[in-house]
Amino acid sequence: MSIILAIESSCDETSVAICNNGKITANVIANQTIHQNYGGVIPELASRVHQQNIVPVIQQALSDAKVNKKDLNAVAFTRGPGLLGSLLVGVSFAKSFALGLDLPLIAVNHMHAHILAHFIDNPKPSFPFLCLTVSGGHTQIVLVKSYFEMEIIGETLDDAAGEAFDKTAKILKLPYPGGPLVDKHAQLGNPLAYKFAVPQIKDFNYSFSGFKTS
Repeated sequence: MSIILAIESSCDETSVAICNNGKITANVIANQTIHQNYGGVIPELASRVHQQNIVPVIQQALSDAKVNKKDLNAVAFTRGPGLLGSLLVGVSFAKSFALGLDLPLIAVNHMHAHILAHFIDNPKPSFPFLCLTVSGGHTQIVLVKSYFEMEIIGETLDDAAGEAFDKTAKILKLPYPGGPLVDKHAQLGNPLAYKFAVPQIKDFNYSFSGFKTS
């Protein structure tokens, strides 16, 4: 039996999950509303709010999973990529927490975690497979050969898809987070009303900055 406490703090959400023998028995997320005042995530503010949230979020996750910290077998944490200050809060807490309980640490790549999340539930993919990762500042096409062997075969050369949505929303003066609002309004619009240039990008790469500015 293996019980792992997992900490994610790569951007503006403090998230803690408890994985009990391969099953997620708790998943607590603390959002940060302070960034609504600025139309985007402010890294310095994000790291400060992570410091405020991380202890109560961990306590809530342990309570939801009905486990004691002494029952844990390991501590996992996001080591990157992400906002440096935000990552530092999660990494520092994970290291001190694990040291105090004499538990092993599991460093997790943020983007690999998105891909491997497909294995939490059924049906599970078979190797090799292609995965499109669209997460915050990343948009990639990844050839997944095994749990630990992955190759990026295409990615954005400028803005990630999420960044393009959020920056477009800011130009349109929509409230943050504006990405979902852009998508919502687009569903009601006329797809032929404007003609956008088609990016001339080689291979499997792509570009979103032109769509944003046009």
